[in-house]
Amino acid sequence: MLKKLFLLSLVAAAGMLIAGCQEKAQPDDRLKEYVDLWNDKKFEKMYDTYLSSSAKETYKKEDVVKRTNDIYEDLAVKDLKVKFKKPKEEKEWDKEKEAEFPVTISMNTLAGEVSYEETVILKKQEKDDEENWYVDWDPSFILPDMEEGDKVGVESIPAKRGEIYDRNENPLAINGEAFQIGIVPGEFNESDLKKLSSLLEMSPEAIQKELDQSWVKPEYFVPIKKLPIAERPLALDIIELPGLYSKRVEARQYPYGEATAHITGYLGKINAEKLEKLKDKGYTAQSLLGISGAEEVYEDKLRGQSGQRIYLTKVNGEETPVAEQEVKDGENISLTLDAEMQKKLYDQMKDEVGTAAAVDPKTGEALALVSVPSYDPNEFALGMAGDKYDKIYNDPDKPLRNRFYQTYSPGSAMKAITASVGLKSGKLDPNKTFEIKGKRWQKDESWGGYQVVRVFANDSVVDLESGLKYSDNIYFARVGLEMGAEAFIKGLKDFGFGEEIPMSYPIQESQISNDGKISKEIQLADSAFGQGEVLMSVVHLASAYGGIINDGTMMKPVLLKDEEQGVWKKDLLTPEQSQLMRTDLRKVVSEGIAGKAQVPGKEIAGKTGTAEIKSEQGTKGKENGWFVSYDQKNPEFILAMMLEGVEDRGGSTHTVQVAQKFYSNY
Repeated sequence: MLKKLFLLSLVAAAGMLIAGCQEKAQPDDRLKEYVDLWNDKKFEKMYDTYLSSSAKETYKKEDVVKRTNDIYEDLAVKDLKVKFKKPKEEKEWDKEKEAEFPVTISMNTLAGEVSYEETVILKKQEKDDEENWYVDWDPSFILPDMEEGDKVGVESIPAKRGEIYDRNENPLAINGEAFQIGIVPGEFNESDLKKLSSLLEMSPEAIQKELDQSWVKPEYFVPIKKLPIAERPLALDIIELPGLYSKRVEARQYPYGEATAHITGYLGKINAEKLEKLKDKGYTAQSLLGISGAEEVYEDKLRGQSGQRIYLTKVNGEETPVAEQEVKDGENISLTLDAEMQKKLYDQMKDEVGTAAAVDPKTGEALALVSVPSYDPNEFALGMAGDKYDKIYNDPDKPLRNRFYQTYSPGSAMKAITASVGLKSGKLDPNKTFEIKGKRWQKDESWGGYQVVRVFANDSVVDLESGLKYSDNIYFARVGLEMGAEAFIKGLKDFGFGEEIPMSYPIQESQISNDGKISKEIQLADSAFGQGEVLMSVVHLASAYGGIINDGTMMKPVLLKDEEQGVWKKDLLTPEQSQLMRTDLRKVVSEGIAGKAQVPGKEIAGKTGTAEIKSEQGTKGKENGWFVSYDQKNPEFILAMMLEGVEDRGGSTHTVQVAQKFYSNY
């Protein structure tokens, strides 16, 4: 029994000895734990476990935890870093009641980086019969110099959007003004709703929807519609109605309207889907951005960067800056476009459905890019009523479609490219003739019921010149077959088929076929004269013809004026072969199928093409008419034009006539 008591006494004594040897909590260790939580934004645990009694008496949990979270969220705080270095020299803290340590606080905010030093005071306190160190919290831990009662302010300074000009500094998209028409509901007579609807070209329901918004009060100005400054007489008529007012507001303007709509695009409100993708770039639900065209393609250049300022408003009303990011206005850009040429070409084509591209063969610069029918980008920029948008969207001629971006079957406009590929490969002798009788031909019975059909049967002995002048499908089908699929495909790839168009403004890439291969003779024959599955854009077609007449050098198509010009493809033809093609293309107009392109004082040369879109041979389908042309006396541009639905208007001859009128007036 005595032994047991003796052992128990030893154990108790040992326990007291161990307890006596345990280290007491040190303030620097406590601060390190606190800083770790701070970096992880675990503000609730920081408050519950580490704040001093005096701090908790002064600041409620909501004042510390919720307010810190709210401020950090509003200021878009990221990369919060709180750094604390433990003192190198050990210090006896047993007899101290307070400890002070410097910390560095840094963070990224919507107004830039914030970095500052603070002193953290820890107090020794006894809680739950245990002595420890606790942080004496201060509002300056949230933001520098912040005190109790301070209010955090954020000011945004919008950047001025860059403007768009043509090569001659004519404005294409500029920052201007508009009339904002609005209603003060308490003064408005509902009996005038129908009249207002007619004046604004908005449905009564659309107007009423604006008035029924939850924030609207009788004395508030409720924006209804923006009108162009040019519509001042209409604005004056509208504000004669009781309760109707107008004020000038900033608005994007497009001086050339429909003529350049598909090039410029327009500025509009950001939608939820795009906001989700772009919110990290500073976009908000109120942001405007380019919706299509150059406004969208060159958004990063045009947009600029809004300035942001974070500040504290003291109890006495004074403001103390926290962070500021300077506003950076957007960059003005100039396009290679000639706006007056663009307008003349558009005016000639505006009643058609189709597209055209004028490209300088020496530089690759796009001088005109037309898509018709078009729309007025000013209406979109000012805000278009839903019913009017639906009408444009559902128009069967698709005015919102950018046709110079898209690819189409080039029809016989392809024949000059096929000829160039044959000449360069050595597979085509321009003097070799084929004896062709009648309008239909097939290689042999293995083709079944399929036959190549030509338009004219006036020549029975056909060489390259004759084949081009009269656009002979049978001649080029036979050229394609003699060349072979391998050489033909290689030649088309040399012309840029199957690769991205090297242009900052996106253009759909051209294709040889759906799978990039030509596995059957009929497909090869059809492809050689521009049918099959060959697809090209007007931009690529104009560039390709530029290469043909430019001694075999095709330039990269360019739209942005400060973009570096350069060669896209070279050695497509020898200078002698290029001269031969120029001679033959001139004869297409002077002696051949495109005679209606003749213009006094000019030497128009080029190639027509009719692409028939139909399900099977023997049926009649929709026809697209092509004409790729230039003036040999002054070859400053290649004009590629395609008009849809020409089957009852003379086929490609109709396109020739439209192009001829442009040349006559240019």
